[in-house]
Amino acid sequence: MSAIHLSTLRSISQQPFSPFLLFPLPKSKPINDTRIKASSVKEEEVERKIEIRLCTERACRKQGSLDTLQVLSGIAPPFVAVNSCGCLGRCGAGPNVVVLPGAVYVKHVGTPTRAAETMAFVCLGRDDVEGESRRSLEALALRKRAEDEMGNGNFSEAHGLLSQAIALKPFGGVHIMLKDRSAAELAMGNLAEALDDAKEALNIAPNYPEGYICQGDVLMALDHVDAAEKSYSMALELDPSIRRSKSFKARIAKLNEKLALANSA
Repeated sequence: MSAIHLSTLRSISQQPFSPFLLFPLPKSKPINDTRIKASSVKEEEVERKIEIRLCTERACRKQGSLDTLQVLSGIAPPFVAVNSCGCLGRCGAGPNVVVLPGAVYVKHVGTPTRAAETMAFVCLGRDDVEGESRRSLEALALRKRAEDEMGNGNFSEAHGLLSQAIALKPFGGVHIMLKDRSAAELAMGNLAEALDDAKEALNIAPNYPEGYICQGDVLMALDHVDAAEKSYSMALELDPSIRRSKSFKARIAKLNEKLALANSA
C-alpha cells in the first residue's frame, strides 16, 4: 500500500484547474500519481490532514452551499475534514471553499458535480477527475438509498445497495458505507460479516467514532462484553459529545446490564 504525501496543497500546483481556482497556486514538485487507491487510505499514512471549509453565510447559502456541504461530507476520505465557516470575502463567486493548509480558494462549488470534482482534485492532485468524481456521486446516491431502505426495515435491500456502492471503489466515503453495511448485516443476524465490515471501516478510518459504536454493537450481539466496552469507550474518547446522545446512553445501559450479569455469575 503506497503512502500518501500531502504535506501541503502546493503538491498539486502543477495540475491545471483554472475553472475552479480564484488565483494560481505556487509551483512545486510533481505529485506521486500512485499515492491513492479507492478504499485503501489510512489516516496515519497522511503527513498532514486536509480541511475543506465551505462558506454557509447568506449569499453562499442562496447559491446552494448547504447541499454542497452534504455532498462534500459524504464523499470525503478520512484524511479530509469538511466544515462550514463564515464569509470568505468573495461574495458573488460562491459557494466558495478554502482548502487548508495552503489557503487554496475554490469558487462556484454549487452543484454536486462541482463539489465532487473539487474533492477529487484535492484528493488525487490532478484535474482529469471526471470518472472518479462521477463514481463518488453514484456511490453516495446508492448509500443514501440504502439509508432509506434501512429506515424502512429493508435490510437486505440496503445491504445490496451498499455493496454496489463499495464495488464502485470511490475515493472517499467507503468507511461510512462499510459501517452502514455492518449495521445492515447485524440487523440480518450475519454477525461475522458485520464484525468484518466494522473492522474494515476502522482500518480505513481509525479515528471514526461511529465505526467504534458500530463495532461495539456487533460485539454486544456476540456477547463479547469486555471488547464492546472498549469499543464504546474509544468512540467516547474520540467524540465526547456522544455522551449526551440518547441512543448512546441506551447502549451503555445495556452494556452495564450485561457486565453486571457477567460479574454476578
